[in-house]
Amino acid sequence: MAANGASCDQPQKRVGVKDKQNGNSTDSAARERRQKDKEERLSLVLWKRPCTTLHYFLLETLVTLKEWTLKLWQRRGLVFLFMLLCSAFYFAYSTEGAHQEHVKYLEKRILWCAYWVGLGILSSVGLGTGLHTFLLYLGPHIASVTLAAYECSSTDFPEPPYPDQIICPEAGGLEGSISLWSIISKVRLEACMWGAGTAIGELPPYFMARAARLSGADPDDEDYEEFEEMLEQAETAQDFVTRAKLGVQNMVQRIGFFGILACASIPNPLFDLAGITCGHFLVPFWTFFGATLIGKAVVKMHIQKLFVIITFSKHIVEQMVSLIGSIPRVGPSIQKPFSQYLEAQRTKLHHRAGEGTPAGENWLSWVFEKVVLVMVCYFVCSIVNSMAQSYAKRLQQQRHSEEKTK
Repeated sequence: MAANGASCDQPQKRVGVKDKQNGNSTDSAARERRQKDKEERLSLVLWKRPCTTLHYFLLETLVTLKEWTLKLWQRRGLVFLFMLLCSAFYFAYSTEGAHQEHVKYLEKRILWCAYWVGLGILSSVGLGTGLHTFLLYLGPHIASVTLAAYECSSTDFPEPPYPDQIICPEAGGLEGSISLWSIISKVRLEACMWGAGTAIGELPPYFMARAARLSGADPDDEDYEEFEEMLEQAETAQDFVTRAKLGVQNMVQRIGFFGILACASIPNPLFDLAGITCGHFLVPFWTFFGATLIGKAVVKMHIQKLFVIITFSKHIVEQMVSLIGSIPRVGPSIQKPFSQYLEAQRTKLHHRAGEGTPAGENWLSWVFEKVVLVMVCYFVCSIVNSMAQSYAKRLQQQRHSEEKTK
């Protein structure tokens, strides 16, 4: 009997091993198919397949517009309320009266805040690469305010033309009266609005992972697939990047609010993973967004502001220019355009209407403008590529579903 029992167990064990091998082969085949589909999508870029990329981009745009139209129709009550508020604001804006001064002030503030929030969203939301709007817009703005504050010995710049143009006030402050705190206060609004925009841009990974966990469906996102693979391979992870991602995931999962706050308060390229982790483990929305907003719009922004203000303070800039001049052979030739640029900025700050046109820009400002233009163009191209690849993924999923039904 024991022998018969043993003989009966052996075939069952062999069948179990065979099933496991079949499961592993199925998983490997599915993984290879996903990798092949991914490589096919990544080849869909403007500089390799321009016609197909533009065609898919237009089709994905139409599909997205249709989806958003349906979502707005489902929430038509909120849309109607928003249109009523816009109509009321337009009526107050177009009607003459004593309230116009307050309306103009409110319009200026709303547009200014919306501008920086939009730049923050562009920097954080990605859409392919992400536009580094801190380096291109907010950082230079803080630097120009810092240089002007030390030159003018005041932050009470005339409005207008500030913030479009910075001019020293006619009654300047005392030499050396400017403080670090006064410069921080001058740029606090735009810095906090930019930080709030970056916090809003972190919401898509959170909502995507949360919806996938609640519905049990596979999301249309490669970052989430990578996150699930990382969870499966957590015990065998050896490389530094994977262990760093697991560290972020463990911190967010175990500490909660303060873990999210710590990850959001420092420059962290892995913070997208924190959003996916919070969505996957169903962290409450206000816990995630509140910690992200405080970390990015308050803590992180003050760290970045302090770094830029200290770097571009008057004595640091003068020391940097003098150090450039001390470089053997090429130092003086490199130092000259920097000195000319700083002198041109000082002249602009003291320029008054009716005093003629200030000196033109030198090649440094010209190069910076072209760098900004190139980066913006690359960002637009990345959006086109990303949307075209999204449509290609729709086609691949449709093809695979048709193959399953056959």
